[in-house]
Amino acid sequence: MLSSSESLPQTDSFCFDGHNDVLLKLWMSQDMSGDGYIHGMDAHIDAHKAKSGGLIGGFFAIFTPQQNASHNSILGTDPISMETAQAATDAMMAIFKTIAANRPDLLKECHHHHDIQNAITNGAVAGILHIEGAEAIAPDLGNLDDYYARGLRSIGPVWSRPNAFGHGVPFGFPASPDQGPGLTPAGKDLIRACNDKKIMIDLSHLNEAGFWDVEKSSDKPLVATHSNSHQLCPSPRNLTAKQLDAIASSGGLVGVNFAAGFLRPDGQKLANTALDLMIDHLSVLIEYLGEDGVALGSDFDGAIIPDALGDASGLPHLIQAMRHADYGQALIDKITHKNWFNMIEKQIG
Repeated sequence: MLSSSESLPQTDSFCFDGHNDVLLKLWMSQDMSGDGYIHGMDAHIDAHKAKSGGLIGGFFAIFTPQQNASHNSILGTDPISMETAQAATDAMMAIFKTIAANRPDLLKECHHHHDIQNAITNGAVAGILHIEGAEAIAPDLGNLDDYYARGLRSIGPVWSRPNAFGHGVPFGFPASPDQGPGLTPAGKDLIRACNDKKIMIDLSHLNEAGFWDVEKSSDKPLVATHSNSHQLCPSPRNLTAKQLDAIASSGGLVGVNFAAGFLRPDGQKLANTALDLMIDHLSVLIEYLGEDGVALGSDFDGAIIPDALGDASGLPHLIQAMRHADYGQALIDKITHKNWFNMIEKQIG
């Protein structure tokens, strides 16, 4: 189990992150070699920013934008075809694997918890592949084994649009996550298949009916990799007290989302959002989930985040904000990396 800090980098802070969208950033810029990640680019994450900020690993999301999307319209909520999703998913997987193959000193593809230990020991960022919205998965799950063999270890059944497996929450504000029907029969089959294969299920973006369907269908701890408290910010993307209680009862985990629009009580996507709001969300999540159920889920390169963080190199500012809030070092270590390490061992082995 990755519970010791002895093999972690000698730095004031180090973080394992539940969600980033850097592969989408690379794909949208047609950087199929991952050169921007290796040498630096205008993004929240690249190899240099990760190292300077103490980012030791995370879940690298694969998200398929709206068909025929431009940079300004990637978040359309109309359904997309499986063919479109498979092409985008395969391309982003290829970018990830190209970086890991060419620069194993910078990025290591991790399939199991012990791979993360190896990556950390060798100074590389530990990367786990995640699909955000399962449109690339065939409704009969006929290609799930293939994606698992290629390294997929985490799936969000939906993004904020409907697909063959269920329904995501739209982005209206303020609003409840209780919008629309739950998982389809194929969605329930997907949950059970992922349990069997040790693929982690991510509840972020799933509507409330789908959330409860997962709670009934899954025998694993409930996980929302990048979500916040609906009590503090009434976005439908955030989790209600009842949902947080269910996650706690399952022994699950929530990664606090850095996106300003999911932090602020007014839902505004403003970069001048104070880090104190992130501390407020962390504190509420700790109240419901306990110290072992809260982690980080940045949404780097997928959202507007507070200027006080800026990018991955600014993660030490968040650690400092935790210290100012009188979080002890043991709690900080749990939030920044240990809780994810423990959950990964439970979920994917």
